Amino acid sequence: MSIQLNYQLPTEFVQLITTEQAYAYRVVPVGLDDEVIKLLSDRSTEALKNELEVILNQSISFETVSTQELDKYLSYNFRKTKGEAVTAFNYSNDFIEKLLQTARNIGGSDIHFEPFEEKCRIRFRIDGKLKEHYIIPKEEYPVIVNKIKIKANLDISEKRLPQDGRITLKTELDEFDIRVSSLPTLHGEKIVLRILSKDTDDITLLDLGFTEHELKAYNQSIKKPNGIVLISGPTGSGKTTTLYASLKVLNDEKTNILTIEDPIEYTLEGINQVQLKENIGLDFASTLKTFLRQDPDIIMIGEIRDVSTANMAVRAALTGHLVLSTIHTNSAWATVSRLIDMGIPSFLIASTLNVTIAQRLVRVLCDECKEEHNVKSELFPDNYIVPRSLETHYIPIGCSSCYQTGYQGRKAIYEIIPIDKYLHRKIKENEMDIDSYIEEKKIKTLQNNAIRLVKDGVTSIEEIYPLLIS
Repeated sequence: MSIQLNYQLPTEFVQLITTEQAYAYRVVPVGLDDEVIKLLSDRSTEALKNELEVILNQSISFETVSTQELDKYLSYNFRKTKGEAVTAFNYSNDFIEKLLQTARNIGGSDIHFEPFEEKCRIRFRIDGKLKEHYIIPKEEYPVIVNKIKIKANLDISEKRLPQDGRITLKTELDEFDIRVSSLPTLHGEKIVLRILSKDTDDITLLDLGFTEHELKAYNQSIKKPNGIVLISGPTGSGKTTTLYASLKVLNDEKTNILTIEDPIEYTLEGINQVQLKENIGLDFASTLKTFLRQDPDIIMIGEIRDVSTANMAVRAALTGHLVLSTIHTNSAWATVSRLIDMGIPSFLIASTLNVTIAQRLVRVLCDECKEEHNVKSELFPDNYIVPRSLETHYIPIGCSSCYQTGYQGRKAIYEIIPIDKYLHRKIKENEMDIDSYIEEKKIKTLQNNAIRLVKDGVTSIEEIYPLLIS
């Protein structure tokens, strides 16, 4: 059998043993033929073979590899967790709880249950990327789906329409919520679980990725008594986390803060949080009308999706409230065009907008294994001019510290444009070309900050490539 260069094994093999068994016995399953499990090991003995055959209740065969090779297979395929984990698949009553806890412990944000014609799979999203963790026999999949739907108070008899629910999971260490979404597909119901942490201790503006100058400009904008703070970016770019970190700065006993969210991702003590429920008419616009009668100082809107919500946000800002929200645009300045396209008069935008921000998330290179290389122009998009100051870059290699991925965690990059008198006039006059102003004021764009992180060895060219395509 040839050793795979990327050390990734098929999920069917990985789930033959548990993470604890893999590390305790230093074995990795690489095949299953005629009811014989093929294991890689760096210390295979007859005694070890006999013990494993009793534990696994199957015949096994060994292939010896070096300790270094085995360590790479172990770290890539068996991620150690802080608590109890599920690797070997079984259908015990507490399987769902163990699965959720495992995903939480290894930093997963979403769990995908996906049915196909002959088999089903479970994938975790970790650091923004999906990775397959389990294969489920087709006949067992409905059992898992029903267990999830029962815990989320969904109708198990309804398989033709999408459903949404929520699960609260309590452990000895913490408590967190899971948003559940079911979707009918060709081969059955696809279920996605979004893990929503209630722990906000680690969320601070200092740790998100702002430069010192950007943080100062942003703090000045959110501490104004009224106006709108808008954060833009695609889904999964960390906008909501930035909003929560901002609310933590603004939260005190003298301030009445109200939020309308979908979903409520973190619980903040001292803040009045409202969960969106559009099926009963509790949407952003209608809730904002009620908010204005609740004597608020600060209002946070999860997302400006339509004209009515945008109008209400502007109205709230005009009547002396600070409004924080998110919007989907590609750049910070594009939020102004988006609001104008929605039908908001430009003079109202100019009068209420404090700051507009764009942000993205990039994966952070593992310090233990990143490798320095010279920069080559072919690594960049054809139309991108590589800065002369960028002479070297780092690439992800993979090691036991990062589970052979080459990355550990993520970091936000920002583009912040405070609205001053000059931009106020530009917006009122519907003049959208501000390239010379951005250059004159030395405002760092997403591209600028992305290249800075590559230059500093924080992330890779691969991670920022989409931002360089203009």
